[in-house]
Amino acid sequence: MTTGVRRRMGVEERREQLIGVALELFSRRSPDEVSIDEIASAAGISRPLVYHYFPGKLSLYEAALQRAADDLAARFVEPHEGPLGARLLRVVRRFFDFVDKHGPGFAALMRGGPAVPAGEAFTRGGASGTTALVDGVRQAAYVQILAHLKIDQPPARLDLVIRSWLSLAESTALIWLDGRRIPRAELEMQLVRDFAALAAVSALYDDEMAGLLRHMLADEPTEGPFADLIGRLMTLAS
Repeated sequence: MTTGVRRRMGVEERREQLIGVALELFSRRSPDEVSIDEIASAAGISRPLVYHYFPGKLSLYEAALQRAADDLAARFVEPHEGPLGARLLRVVRRFFDFVDKHGPGFAALMRGGPAVPAGEAFTRGGASGTTALVDGVRQAAYVQILAHLKIDQPPARLDLVIRSWLSLAESTALIWLDGRRIPRAELEMQLVRDFAALAAVSALYDDEMAGLLRHMLADEPTEGPFADLIGRLMTLAS
């Protein structure tokens, strides 16, 4: 967080600084608990100068949510190299890096945003704007997963598998934040295996999904998360 010495900045540089400061504060506490005075102090500027760049706390909060959404969407970008299971695991780890760092902010983003900052009204979409940000993150993640599977037009069952898995990842992260009772590394691995499990269940009843599953597993090493899941299931069934 920026503190202390003031220095002159350009308009965009100052706006970006304020958004960064606000995001850090809003990530730790509810917007209702963060004052403009606190944001100004953390940025090393005066309260009136904050209002010079943003008309109020709500507009600053919305800008912070936009940056958080952009950051979260970027974490699903992964080079298309190596086994799919390992790629998904790296993505999930970056996802949980974000969740771990921005717990309250992540919860607010996924749940449609907290209450309107005290004394302000939604003037630019409010909750619907937050929903659009979340939908944008989900769509970005969905597109990335399709790209890893090398599929442009997904069949209905695959569409359901991917979107169900993304919802599961969100809900798992929210539950984990409430007490963190399960080690994070275990949950990350579990989510990767969950993707394979959802695909496998669908493949049992659909030939097209069965072909996609075989393609997913073709290059998986025996020690990878997908192969490990299959081995454990076979042991359980024997």
